[in-house]
Amino acid sequence: MILVVDVGNTETVLGIYDQSRLLHHWHLGTNYAATADDFGIAIHHLFLISGIRFDQIEGVVISSVVPPLMFVLEQFCSKYLNRTPLTVGPGVKTGLNIRYDNPRDVGADRIANAVAAIELYGPPLIIVDFGTATTFCYIDASGQYIGGAIAPGVAISTEALYQHAAKLPRIELAKPKSTVGRNIVTSMQAGIVFGFAGQVDGIVKRIKKEFKTEPTVVATGGMAELIAKESETIQVINPFLTLQGLQIIYERNKSS
Repeated sequence: MILVVDVGNTETVLGIYDQSRLLHHWHLGTNYAATADDFGIAIHHLFLISGIRFDQIEGVVISSVVPPLMFVLEQFCSKYLNRTPLTVGPGVKTGLNIRYDNPRDVGADRIANAVAAIELYGPPLIIVDFGTATTFCYIDASGQYIGGAIAPGVAISTEALYQHAAKLPRIELAKPKSTVGRNIVTSMQAGIVFGFAGQVDGIVKRIKKEFKTEPTVVATGGMAELIAKESETIQVINPFLTLQGLQIIYERNKSS
């Protein structure tokens, strides 16, 4: 079994794979002050609940957009798992040709998403990841990572609305019954859910027009289920796309 870890700005997602089969997955809040022992305690409890022992883990692969936590995770792997993790970054075999001006600027999670989407659905592709930021990645017909767009995420935009508008409350993110809300809560829900769905459709249509292609549009990330269902352009929802990409990258680097 291998442990896959995707460290995001807000959330850390972990999964256990047996070859290509995802056995378990968990979501933790990303704690920038976490220590190796904090990870050890948290993951030990998750493993215990699922009947997994540390000595069953044959390998670890990590993607992270939080650089300060990389050393901590390496310490955790060494101390508790007796393993050196594979970290997605320069020098790691991904099979992905990145055409970004500076390939090092592409987040490890976006690389993992692209690797999985190409493997599962085939290019051309647009990948929409609803994380702390909403990211759009375009993969051309030859499987090259061309670039994309980055927009504020659903959760941080909603929080900003609450923080900077004195009379607006924190709300549950849920689909309202109508586009025209009859109270503050449903009005905010309509603006957020349908507004972000419209944003996705607008950017996807612009990418299609610019590159004159009809790519498969794949959604992933924490808010994918909520927003993608209201989108006209998203065709596939895959909440485990990043984890699948990490598992594929691990297999491509297994021999080394």
